[in-house]
Amino acid sequence: MYRLTPGIGLVLASASPRRREMLSNLGLAFRLAPARIDENLLPGEDAAQAAQRLATAKAEAVLTGPYDTVLAADTLVVLDRKIMGKPRDAAEATQMLRELSGAQHEVITGYCLMNQSGRTVGLGRSLVTFRNLSEAEIAAYVATGEPLDKAGAYAVQGLGAALVKEVSGSYTNVVGLPLAAVIKLLLEQGLIQPQGDGA
Repeated sequence: MYRLTPGIGLVLASASPRRREMLSNLGLAFRLAPARIDENLLPGEDAAQAAQRLATAKAEAVLTGPYDTVLAADTLVVLDRKIMGKPRDAAEATQMLRELSGAQHEVITGYCLMNQSGRTVGLGRSLVTFRNLSEAEIAAYVATGEPLDKAGAYAVQGLGAALVKEVSGSYTNVVGLPLAAVIKLLLEQGLIQPQGDGA
């Protein structure tokens, strides 16, 4: 559906297979360069600040070539101002899911597009409502292993879809990248083109 503008190199600073799949499905060619940074939150930092700071740090960590544009993102789950990152183990995943059960929470994704000309930072926000979950359901879901590398301990695009009652806002933001906003930005900056445009 899209292609890179000639002369542009796109780098995805992420190990997330979900982000990789979203870009690949649109036909975009890119190089993977997962960033290794300290993802601990700073004292007094809210989720929006943290997500944008971490996305920017990831982009900075992998930006090298003069013709490269780096896309980085960081997703956090927020329940009643409590920030939930990735659970450390099954016990923490279980506790997170108990807290999310029957409640509405916010999913915030900070994203950063960076090259030698500068950087653009943005934010995606979505609301997700869980249905009431039984202890048996939570235990069964945690036993699948899916929650262990996901912010908030669930994957809306995976088995976790069975837990989600409603999504308000960008669905792809909950998956890990507000795709419509990112594609709009790439088009506005002339980094990508619709397939066949000018060809």
